[in-house]
Amino acid sequence: MKCKIPTIFKFIVALFTITAFTSCDQKPRELTNLQIKSLDSIATIDVPEGAPGVAVGVVMDGKIVYEKYAGYADLKDSTFIDERSRFNIASNGKQFTALAILSLIEEGKLALDDDIRKFFPELYPTIKSKIKVAHLLNHTSGIRDVYNLWALQGITWWEHTYDNNDALNLLRKQDDLNFEPGSKYYYSNSNYIVLAEIVSRASGSNFIDYTNQMFQNLNMPNTSFTGNYKTINGQIAKPYFSFDTWFNYDWIWNIHGDGNLFSTLQDQLEFEKILQTKKNKRFTKELLEQSQSLLPNSTTQKYGYGVEFMEHQKILYKYHGGSTGAWKAITARFEKQNFSIITLTNSGKTDPMTQTLNTANVLMDLKASSDGIRLTPEKVGPYVTIEDIIGMYEINGFIWEFVERGGDLYLLRAGRNDTKLVREADNVFQQWNDAPFKQEFTKNEQGEMKVTAYYPRTPTFSLTRKNTDFSGFNYGTIDGTYVNKETSVSFEIKHTSGRNYKVVSGENTMKAVLLSREELVINDYNYRIRIGKTTDGKISNVFLTFRRIQNVRFSRVE
Repeated sequence: MKCKIPTIFKFIVALFTITAFTSCDQKPRELTNLQIKSLDSIATIDVPEGAPGVAVGVVMDGKIVYEKYAGYADLKDSTFIDERSRFNIASNGKQFTALAILSLIEEGKLALDDDIRKFFPELYPTIKSKIKVAHLLNHTSGIRDVYNLWALQGITWWEHTYDNNDALNLLRKQDDLNFEPGSKYYYSNSNYIVLAEIVSRASGSNFIDYTNQMFQNLNMPNTSFTGNYKTINGQIAKPYFSFDTWFNYDWIWNIHGDGNLFSTLQDQLEFEKILQTKKNKRFTKELLEQSQSLLPNSTTQKYGYGVEFMEHQKILYKYHGGSTGAWKAITARFEKQNFSIITLTNSGKTDPMTQTLNTANVLMDLKASSDGIRLTPEKVGPYVTIEDIIGMYEINGFIWEFVERGGDLYLLRAGRNDTKLVREADNVFQQWNDAPFKQEFTKNEQGEMKVTAYYPRTPTFSLTRKNTDFSGFNYGTIDGTYVNKETSVSFEIKHTSGRNYKVVSGENTMKAVLLSREELVINDYNYRIRIGKTTDGKISNVFLTFRRIQNVRFSRVE
């Protein structure tokens, strides 16, 4: 015999159930008017009237809570940036190349431990160690960056229309790596170009076709990698630089996988919604979570599947930045706080990283902080003369040089104009036109002169002067012609006077200085040459390091 439950009791139970479920669902947060006003101010700070601009958005608790579009997508036809505007998000595309790899792993078509020679047996035949797919994903492969290899050859890459085959052909000529695979982290775009081609070979489909289907599954219809610049579709937010006046330039680049991904703010925000909710018909919750993690058994804690692991005001977040010419893009995911920020720009005048972190400060109600950064020395030290200071200072391959000119002290750095310094105190100098940039000169425990730099928003750091004893050194032993067979580049080193040399490569003549008995630095300190010696002390090879290529062997021509 069934018991008949009174209707009123059924109603009470149903009401309790509905209330219980409602209370368990956290209501998505909304921004206050004051927050929105602050975010608008941050987004538009570098967007003057009549200029290119930005697209900025925030996803919080799986919901878009903020969007801002400002500036022109095209100055020629006065088109404003809006939700249809497509930006080249550059290296931010790496996370989607990594997602394609993860998808193929889930399908059983490849594995993280696969050696890349499974797909490209012609690459690095003399390297005995495994170069794993995992090594490509988190930049621990040691493969040199093709952009810097082209620069070494005197090629300005963006003036050419190269494709992925051109990059692979250059890599096929390489015998050596920057380092033993898996031993260290060193960012290289080559890794993700090779990954794109692995996607093609493992899937049996063209990489762009494969990822286009992936973007459809992610509800990102206006996003696509570009393998043919002539076929870029949609309303493009054209890139602009400004040197007194805004100017646009032609984009003719076809290499993809490492970047060259065109997308809208709307599509990027849609992806953030999927990552926060872990809901998508094509991609499982487990795969989406893996895409935001470090690789298993990795030697680096900096980089995962196309995502960097960062810290802001002692708060952990996941990040990637992209930059190619005037196009710049930032993705910042504060997972514990459950919000993401996307900043896209087509202006060479903007600073999207600062804008993004300032936006995070507003969302977390944080004040702009120097994180304990000192702005000035604790105390003034003993007086130092300019003669006490001059020389080359170094930290981890980063070099400053101080020279005397007409009684004044100048700082020389890579990629910067020579900077005049003026004395502020006995052992403290400052930049003549930027007083907050200060340099303190002291001696360490070994009696070596060091310089400590102070600047707002920049952690203090110190460089130590190289005090090498060159007595009895034969400067002429380095003279000679050296050639690298991997790039067909050669140069001549010729001693001029003292520790000074000239390096001639083709029509280019560069100044060089001997940093130590084993190392030369060239021109703006971007190039370094390590001198290799045989057991009998003769110089048979030198090894060049330049940005993202390390220890490139140049053999002496006898």
